[in-house]
Amino acid sequence: MPIKEYALFAFFLFFGISASFAQDSTATENSLSSGTITSQFDYIYRVSNGFQDYEVVKKAYLEQLKSNVLDSVGTLSKKVSDLNIQMASLDDSVVTIKARLSAEMEQKNQAIADRDNFSLLGLGIQKTLYSTIMWTLVAILSGAVAFFAVQYFKSSGRIRKAEKDFLDVQEEFDQHRKNTLDRERKLKRELIDAQMGKN
Repeated sequence: MPIKEYALFAFFLFFGISASFAQDSTATENSLSSGTITSQFDYIYRVSNGFQDYEVVKKAYLEQLKSNVLDSVGTLSKKVSDLNIQMASLDDSVVTIKARLSAEMEQKNQAIADRDNFSLLGLGIQKTLYSTIMWTLVAILSGAVAFFAVQYFKSSGRIRKAEKDFLDVQEEFDQHRKNTLDRERKLKRELIDAQMGKN
């Protein structure tokens, strides 16, 4: 076969396939068995006959369209019902999550309260208050220790002075006693000498 015939054959083959696809797509678009509700209404308008201001439509087409519309409405109703069930399930999930969140917040607040508070002698007390009381007690005890230390050192100084004074007095007393004993001996000797001089 010459090249022209091949080209002509290929052209007719391609044109025939394209035409068959176009007819199939037109048939699919222009039927009551497929397509959207709007395309099915358009199809009925196209295939109906006009009579004055009225359109004459085959009863079979109307029945088919009614069936298609009811099927579509039923499908959409089922989808709406399924969506409502999903929404109810999501609402339940949201309520559950909110309850869990509330419980977690309660536990967090309790943990914070437990961290900041503790029991002392059966009484709940905040750590800040406890810390303040303890530091106040430490300050009071430190002041008392300082006061008693000052008093102790003052008393210790007085005691040392009293001991020194006592030793001085004792030494003076010992000296006085020694002087007294010496005088007494001297007087006894004089008395003895005087008595012996008379005899």
